[in-house]
Amino acid sequence: MKNKDEDILANTESVTPQIIHIPEKPPFLPHLQPTVKVYAAVIEPKDANTLVRKLNQIAPLENLRHVKRVQKKCIDGGKLQLCLLLSMAVENDGEVDAMPYEILELVKSYQLSTFIAKVCKYAATSKEEWDEQCKLWPSSYHPPTYNISGITGFTEEESQSVFSFMRHAIDLATSCVGQVVNAAVIVDPSTKQVIASACDRVISSASPAYEVSKEGSCSDYPENLNSSNLENQQTSLLDSSIGEFERVISNVACLHPWRWAVQSLSPNSGCWHPLRHAAIVVIEHSSARDRQLFPDYKLNGEDSIKEDCTLSPSKRQKITDSDFQSNDHSSESVRPYLCTGCDIYLAWEPCAMCAMALVHQRVRRIFFSFPNSNAGALGSVHRLQGERSLNHHYAVFRVVLPEELLRNKV
Repeated sequence: MKNKDEDILANTESVTPQIIHIPEKPPFLPHLQPTVKVYAAVIEPKDANTLVRKLNQIAPLENLRHVKRVQKKCIDGGKLQLCLLLSMAVENDGEVDAMPYEILELVKSYQLSTFIAKVCKYAATSKEEWDEQCKLWPSSYHPPTYNISGITGFTEEESQSVFSFMRHAIDLATSCVGQVVNAAVIVDPSTKQVIASACDRVISSASPAYEVSKEGSCSDYPENLNSSNLENQQTSLLDSSIGEFERVISNVACLHPWRWAVQSLSPNSGCWHPLRHAAIVVIEHSSARDRQLFPDYKLNGEDSIKEDCTLSPSKRQKITDSDFQSNDHSSESVRPYLCTGCDIYLAWEPCAMCAMALVHQRVRRIFFSFPNSNAGALGSVHRLQGERSLNHHYAVFRVVLPEELLRNKV
């Protein structure tokens, strides 16, 4: 059986570049959507409103809020038939228990003919899922309430730009000979400028090659990139054993977020820092860049903090989207609020810590190339982008690049 690293290599072998949207919830194949059994009955249309009101009181569908109570059918001759969902059916050892007493009384009062039906257990996450669900029983579908541009597709020019920035991230991730780390690149999509870039810095005594030489750069990409020195250093590791590849990626911080707690490094090899992942480091670089470009700038309300300490941080730091138009400090009058509106490119799918840090940074879109089956927070293990309790959401994409790219860069 293939292990996870073999799967990674297989997924990138002989493929054309493509951008895949990672939805907020894992989609179910139509025939694999989990279902539950319910009690239903055919009713007279004149009794529908009364029965629905009574059932909402005695048997509310707490765990099936997406399922509608009434199903309309056209039977022979075009006659309309109404079926009513009475309650969930409790199963014990494969056998369906009897209906609750209150439901039985209602069935007897209206002389209903009951039957057992199946409904989908979870709400649809896409219109395609919803269409399949309604074939069993009517349900509701609510598209995401937030709107993130870029989900519906990319133009050819936008796609090439995404591929270029992702290649830049992979260049950085493979810039240390014999090892692969994670790399992060923050980009202003409106100007196609690299705002900041960084690699993992979890090993305190790591080689300077782990540091990004162009951190804080805001030159136009891709003209500012020079990877010719990398080409002379790199050797093909994909032809070697999977064990060798596993050793090479052993220092990717997001793949091993708990390594600092379980690994004892020798005194000569330094210590494994729990927080210095590429995404965290690039956020620091971006913040340092803003402080350098706007040394005299104060966030809204900062002057009044001493006078009114009751102001919340959100009111002291609030900035409108219209204020965030460009990172060109020569024409910008206000300092950007964190990374609002920016995109970030990561070689590897981030862990939960990094993904949550990017929520706080208000990034618009996250692109990663390689999935993280150990601790991925954006599709592989968790889907943080679908957590409704968060006050910010970003769109997530996987950028699938040809296997030859990694072969040439590692």
